[in-house]
Amino acid sequence: MKVIVGLGSCGIAAGGNKVLQAVEDEVKKRNLDVEVKKAGCIGMCYLEPLVEVVDDEGKSTMYVKVTPEIVRDIFENHIEKGMVVSEHALSAEDRSYIEGQLRIALRNCGKIDPECIDEYIEKGGYKALEKAIKEMTPERVIEEIKISGLRGRGGAGFPTWFKWNATRTAPGTPKYVVCNADEGDPGAFMDRSVLEGDPHSVLEGMAIAAYAIGAEAGYIYVRAEYPLAIKRLEIAIAQARERGFLGKNIMGTGFSFDINIKAGAGAFVCGEETALIASLEGERGMPRLKPPFPAQKGYMGKPTNINNVETFANVPWIIQNGGQAFASVGTEKSKGTKVFALAGKVKRGGLVEVPMGVPLREVIFSIGGGIIGDRKIKAVQLGGPSGGCIPESLLDTPVDYESIVKTGAIMGSGGMIVMDETTCMVDMARFFLDFTQKESCGKCTHCRIGTKRMLEILERICQGEGKEEDLEILEELAMNVKEGSLCGLGQTAPNPVLTTLKYFRHEYEAHIRDRKCPAKQCKALITYRIDPAKCKSCGLCARKCPVNTIKGSKGQPYEIIQENCTKCGTCMEVCRFGAVFVE
Repeated sequence: MKVIVGLGSCGIAAGGNKVLQAVEDEVKKRNLDVEVKKAGCIGMCYLEPLVEVVDDEGKSTMYVKVTPEIVRDIFENHIEKGMVVSEHALSAEDRSYIEGQLRIALRNCGKIDPECIDEYIEKGGYKALEKAIKEMTPERVIEEIKISGLRGRGGAGFPTWFKWNATRTAPGTPKYVVCNADEGDPGAFMDRSVLEGDPHSVLEGMAIAAYAIGAEAGYIYVRAEYPLAIKRLEIAIAQARERGFLGKNIMGTGFSFDINIKAGAGAFVCGEETALIASLEGERGMPRLKPPFPAQKGYMGKPTNINNVETFANVPWIIQNGGQAFASVGTEKSKGTKVFALAGKVKRGGLVEVPMGVPLREVIFSIGGGIIGDRKIKAVQLGGPSGGCIPESLLDTPVDYESIVKTGAIMGSGGMIVMDETTCMVDMARFFLDFTQKESCGKCTHCRIGTKRMLEILERICQGEGKEEDLEILEELAMNVKEGSLCGLGQTAPNPVLTTLKYFRHEYEAHIRDRKCPAKQCKALITYRIDPAKCKSCGLCARKCPVNTIKGSKGQPYEIIQENCTKCGTCMEVCRFGAVFVE
């Protein structure tokens, strides 16, 4: 009998460590022959903490939203009496969350202990590396990646084989392999989950890449805000070195390769590869002109191949199963699967991996379960601050690089934020532009100044001070920033503004012309009132008001004194009769 506790960051944040302690205490107290294990995130973040019970016959039962009290119930009934505690078990509806996916990059996440190399090896780990260095030439490895059609999963979708081949054939030694784990998009947690749940797949992918391009050293550039990912990477690297999968003369073949970790300070711009290289070298993270590309002149001026976490995690599967197996999944130009961090106003938020070509609507409704409160969906933000908003009318758009770009958004690294009818699209554009404006390194005038001027206009519109000419100025500024910026941050920063102007222009016009926020979110453009016909004069709203601006007496409807109202919404939240409304 095994009991497995999910201890990704999401599980820990939801109370996973307390659940683990409760499990260990029950095993000790009851003197049971039960193996207690931990795993990373399986992807169902909305149900954490998760506990899986596997009996001696291999039958698995997943328990959700587990507390120490539920742990006692599980031990008393399931483990000691063999009776599944159905009220706490994963429902058939929630099971469809996993069953609707095809997991390649996430194949081991939530299924193995990320701190135990033996469990990775039991799942076939490092067999692909052995196959590559013992049975394949470097050229054959690159050819297999070419056959697979694997494109970079960091956002640009550049053919992986091409970057590998360019680095291999570039003059100069030594050569380097770099893993870009600088995941900074708001709402994105794909790379973190892979590093926390299956770090060896990334190490193995990097080692195969190193063999293909002729590198002996590699670096994982991961932001310091991911302490658990860094800890598990350090453990995995030490284990791989001890077992001979990293270091000198790997598997007796004469191939040598080792990996070190660089913890970045968390600058979003360092997700751009030349800025990342500058940071890796100890310089300020600022992009430079290309060419030369990193494959020609990268880390320390030497040929360097850079791929992101998800890209490397796919590589061992491709080498072990063949490029054609990967290419058989997806669309003609976008092969394989894609991992998304599903977040926002969706019922079942978490980590999702689906074949390329699946419609957005299927991801959001079939896997994600639809919108919280069964409200109407308004849009989905794809690609984070560098992406754009795709409206409900385009939700049948297939998830592939070309189709997403046609909407004005980009695939990005995989952030997928769902928005409902309560989301103000003007404020949403303001939020993302505020992020990119703050994260700009300041090197380019267009990015440094242009995003600031755009943000000022958006803030003015949200305050009810917009002008008719603002929309034309916004569009002109956006195009100038896109065309005049040096790197991808500036070139894509206007995307949220341009797509919301394209699909939700009426909301901008309502803010400017009517001084109204259709979604009733912008504080300067809304008013809280109490309906006298519905008010029961209970006085709860007045007692809870933080600024004492609600007046009334017993038997008489209460009233909000508008001059002092901070529009916090507390009165609406506490009213039990629906008497408070927004206009």
